[in-house]
Amino acid sequence: MLLPPFTPFDQLQHSLQERGYAVISPDSLSQLVRVPLKDLGALKTHWNDLPRDPYLKDGGRYRFRRHASYWIHQGTLELAPHRAHWQSPDYNALHGGIERWFEPLEPELQNNSTWQQLMLGISQLFPVSPKWFVEAHPFRIDTSDGIGRPTPEGAHRDGVDYVVVILVDRVGVKGGETRIFEAQGSIGLRFTLQDSWTALVLNDAKMIHETTPIQPIGAHGYRDTLVITFRHNGFQELSNRQDQ
Repeated sequence: MLLPPFTPFDQLQHSLQERGYAVISPDSLSQLVRVPLKDLGALKTHWNDLPRDPYLKDGGRYRFRRHASYWIHQGTLELAPHRAHWQSPDYNALHGGIERWFEPLEPELQNNSTWQQLMLGISQLFPVSPKWFVEAHPFRIDTSDGIGRPTPEGAHRDGVDYVVVILVDRVGVKGGETRIFEAQGSIGLRFTLQDSWTALVLNDAKMIHETTPIQPIGAHGYRDTLVITFRHNGFQELSNRQDQ
């Protein structure tokens, strides 16, 4: 199991812009978002009540998730009306091109100041934008059926500006290796996110990513993540509208 190649805190922005990625240690994430690790850890309970994903085209029953959309404008986080998650087939050949309506976040999580500060703090890594269109996806990949696939669509980009993958918890599983590749090159890295609140941040125009399947070590296991995407020119299906 290869350890993550953590990026020094003072090089996070430089690495993200020049190399296309940054790998953030739990301590660095806590420093970035100005939230103690114990307060981040208190969010874990919200991953215990995620509805099953009904859209998996491989017939699997291993993915559970919720979905929320936000705007970030002048340092303020605003909840957008609940909407479908949509991706172009150009970026997601398996599930792209369809509206996927996932259950919204629980109000207790939506109103949690730690949750809100997490997204606002991460946005400071990125260049200034008049408005960021943000989607948050809490995921649980479960191994009750023997195997779970974090990225059933395979190696992909998301069609946004930046992708953030945060490991929330990892219990009783093996596998789940993260793999990232240059979209226009030959350089690639692989490592396994092991510790809660380790984060991978990707420049989506530069990098392709995937995570290998997980299997249980004992009777049952799961891998919890939070995926947050940032896009400067609208949510994907709204990007051509003029009224945003």
